[in-house]
Amino acid sequence: MQIYNTLGRQKEEFIPVRPGKVHMYVCGITAYDYCHIGHARSALVFDALVRHLRHLGLEVTFVRNFTDVDDKIINRANKEGRDWQEVAQTYIDAFHEDMDRLGVLRADLEPRATEYIPQIQELCAKLIAEGTAYATPSGDVYFRVRSYPPYGKLSGRSLDELLSGARVAPGEEKEDPLDFALWKAAKPGEPSWDSPWGKGRPGWHIECSAMSSPYLPLDIHGGGQDLVFPHHENEIAQSEAVCRCELAHYWVHNGFVQVNAEKMSKSLGNFKTIRDILGSYLPETLRFFLLGKHYRSPIDFTAEGMDEAEKAQHRVYSSLMEARKALERASWKKTPLPAELSAEWAALPQAFEAALDDDLNTAQALGQIFSQVRIVNRLLEEKNLRAAESTRDLLEDFLARARDWDAQLGLFGRDPAEFLTELRAMRAARKNLDMDRVEDLLRQRREARMQKDFTRSDALRRELLDLGVSVRDTPEGQAWDLE
Repeated sequence: MQIYNTLGRQKEEFIPVRPGKVHMYVCGITAYDYCHIGHARSALVFDALVRHLRHLGLEVTFVRNFTDVDDKIINRANKEGRDWQEVAQTYIDAFHEDMDRLGVLRADLEPRATEYIPQIQELCAKLIAEGTAYATPSGDVYFRVRSYPPYGKLSGRSLDELLSGARVAPGEEKEDPLDFALWKAAKPGEPSWDSPWGKGRPGWHIECSAMSSPYLPLDIHGGGQDLVFPHHENEIAQSEAVCRCELAHYWVHNGFVQVNAEKMSKSLGNFKTIRDILGSYLPETLRFFLLGKHYRSPIDFTAEGMDEAEKAQHRVYSSLMEARKALERASWKKTPLPAELSAEWAALPQAFEAALDDDLNTAQALGQIFSQVRIVNRLLEEKNLRAAESTRDLLEDFLARARDWDAQLGLFGRDPAEFLTELRAMRAARKNLDMDRVEDLLRQRREARMQKDFTRSDALRRELLDLGVSVRDTPEGQAWDLE
């Protein structure tokens, strides 16, 4: 497997530090609000990575943390008149609800910053003893950036470049504008813990170093592209200053999410929470949309893009449903499949695996799925092949492969009829379609056809089409869907 390493800015062969085992740490949310689409993308990327690594036979220990004490959490608690711990727990619970709906596997370990206060203080003390950190008279602890010569190796930034934008805020007691906080002295009314430097709480960066330390060296450290600097850069500095080893061998970062070609922000009114989106689309549709582009590329969230994802899912699930129906046939003919088609079919699973082995290219892997759907649809449409024993074997293989897609991508594992029914209902709700009227028109059309009143039947078909409902007649009866 090849994976892009942000540290080296190139794809590299993935070789675990410990044979057969993988330790992966991914930065989780700061629990002060509902998760947005950017959180969904990061969670899905690393979910797919964990699934694929396990598929390859590796034993993966997946750690994803929660920041449960932070300025944003405290500010929200003060604004709402709630306890800060209650606020953090509310949004940790909401994270789990959202991710469960998206089919994201739970991490093996989910440490919280407040559970690691002793380890954080111990790490601060070690850094002070090493001379790479210092305590101020007011009780803050800072990391000396210049004491760590490789600083900037992850982000590619030089100290001169960083210094040009660095500032010392009023009241700060930094030795150098580049230095960053490891421990913050308590302000009145804030949550705090006793420490050798006085009452205070952890800085943001130090918590991840403390929580990841039991698993060093990490095979993979991941997160969104926005974490490369300063968060992950600072993690490397403070961890490697004391651990005498690499913090992580591979640094994996997913690309940004925009909304309608603009940066997502509350001020622009385009802030999309997962819950907002799942009010209009099925969870698997959002999953399909976000995995439909390579994880390192930026992705633009649009209603049009989600609609296209919905149509693509409809195509796959329809093929799965038709394959199941076709397998109910009682008799089969000994008709061979065309040799080139059989060869293409046999090669596609390897192409699917190769896509995921090539830096987790989920977009290309989905393309291989649609190549399989194309072959299945061709067999189901050609009369001389539909009843062939070789077609039966291929359809059974198709359904088995769908189970593998579900295992690795978390897609196409639903019962097709159930999924398509839910999809149709969701689309109808989005269009504000009067389903009672649709059902009544469909009933009238069935009756017209039974009475061989084809003029009336065609008129009802046109009326349904005006509502956005397409109708087709099959051997099993009248079938309909939304345009």
